[in-house]
Amino acid sequence: MVCPIMDVIPIIHCGDEHEYRLKNFIPLNLTGMGSDTGAVGNGLQEKDITLSIALEMRRLLQSEYEGVLIQLSRTSDETVPLEERTDRANQWGADLYVSIHVNAGGGTGYEDYIYNRLDDDSVTARIRDAIHEEVVKATGFRDRGKKKANFHVLRETVMPAVLTENGFIDRKEDAEKLNDTQFLRTVARGHVNGMARALDLTKNQTSF
Repeated sequence: MVCPIMDVIPIIHCGDEHEYRLKNFIPLNLTGMGSDTGAVGNGLQEKDITLSIALEMRRLLQSEYEGVLIQLSRTSDETVPLEERTDRANQWGADLYVSIHVNAGGGTGYEDYIYNRLDDDSVTARIRDAIHEEVVKATGFRDRGKKKANFHVLRETVMPAVLTENGFIDRKEDAEKLNDTQFLRTVARGHVNGMARALDLTKNQTSF
């Protein structure tokens, strides 16, 4: 059974996790939680936006693709330490870890990151390329490029890991989009389309 997870996307084990190594188990990691709001601006909080995106990603992946199981780092306004999130993903044996963020700092548009020690032709880079292309196509966000960094979630995960930055919460034009439920669904759709391409997920017969 294929099992994706969100926040970072590790693979989810179905049944006895000591007996199964599942394909496409994806944890989704969401920024902000509890007292940590993440970025703020224009009356919005990053933690609320990323939860909405991740929940929609989970719905789409589980309803449209066969054998997909998604694990979110949180499903409500709770606090889960960063180290615990990556440790869980590693213990689960996930195939992909996706960390969902919203940017701040006065810019505009979409960008994503992989670990800075990876080559541009690595498996992780190819997965990121698919997600990047689909998110930009779906949202119409300005393309800020494919980047690399030494972030914890990219460095401490043993599976391919991608961190996405979806618009700028402190930029009026981006914030107006991020305050629109339908647009957040579009952001989720872009992520899901990219993940489905990268992982070669199989569509449910009922979703055709």
